[in-house]
Amino acid sequence: MISTVVPIPLLVLNGMSQRHLDQIGQRFDVCHAPTPAQRAQAIAGQGARFRAVLTIGSVGLTAQEIGAMPALELVCVLGAGYENLALDAARARGIALANGAGTNDDCVADHAFGLLIAIVRGMRALDRQCRAGVWRDAIGLPPNVSGKRLGIFGLGTIGRKIARRAAGFDMEIGYHNRSPRADVPHRYFGSLHDLAAWCDVLVCATPGGPATHHRVDAAVLQALGPQGYLVNIARGSVVDTQALAAALRERRIAGAGLDVYESEPAPPQELIHLDNVLLTPHVAGWSPEAVQASVNRFLANAEGYFAGRGVVSPI
Repeated sequence: MISTVVPIPLLVLNGMSQRHLDQIGQRFDVCHAPTPAQRAQAIAGQGARFRAVLTIGSVGLTAQEIGAMPALELVCVLGAGYENLALDAARARGIALANGAGTNDDCVADHAFGLLIAIVRGMRALDRQCRAGVWRDAIGLPPNVSGKRLGIFGLGTIGRKIARRAAGFDMEIGYHNRSPRADVPHRYFGSLHDLAAWCDVLVCATPGGPATHHRVDAAVLQALGPQGYLVNIARGSVVDTQALAAALRERRIAGAGLDVYESEPAPPQELIHLDNVLLTPHVAGWSPEAVQASVNRFLANAEGYFAGRGVVSPI
């Protein structure tokens, strides 16, 4: 007798390459619905059969959608963030929750430090001036990165990896969390405002969600000051875009490097015409290595759960 194993129905809500869909499809019955219309159609037409959902933090999964999938047992997010996932609704149903914590930390930390160097050294303007034939004698002296004070808002795994990179540049490191960490030597600041007033560069590496919404506001930017720089690789919601645009226009801060912004995926109209901001399209956590690691982690989480061992990285 030949035994036939029926693949577990999986709804994938985030964009994904065909190669990775094929990899997941070797183990699961995949329905890929990355657009709002496809998502609504898939849940309305097939919601009763899905036992697992794969999403990302910015795409999330709503309580209403969870309610429309009575067989749902497992929800996974590819990255570490899960700000738009209806946790309470999932937990009320006993649905297992897992994320991809740690799979793209190095990539995000690398990108954060790239933005930091680029804005402090003025790489965007220097490239433009060089192409226009402007020689260094006509350009002001760009500041050092080495020796600057680095403030990290959110000293989690990614924040600590940013700090490790900063140590190679002899930067003094301070941080603000909800509470101090006992496992790091860096200086703790009890308020974000105090951290901003102390540091030369403020890097946001905190989770998104209501607790951190617009924590970097006009007052924090004012404390950062006209020689200060902002880097955000966290979530766009952490920074008040209007306040940032005003601070950049009026040179109340020196510059900003942003991989995330509130208007995603549309570019931030308030910022795109400013010459002291460097923008990238939410790619800090994207590399071939990081994406493959996140897919592998999803498979480990899903296979662990359905084999009865439990997920690898629970939320």
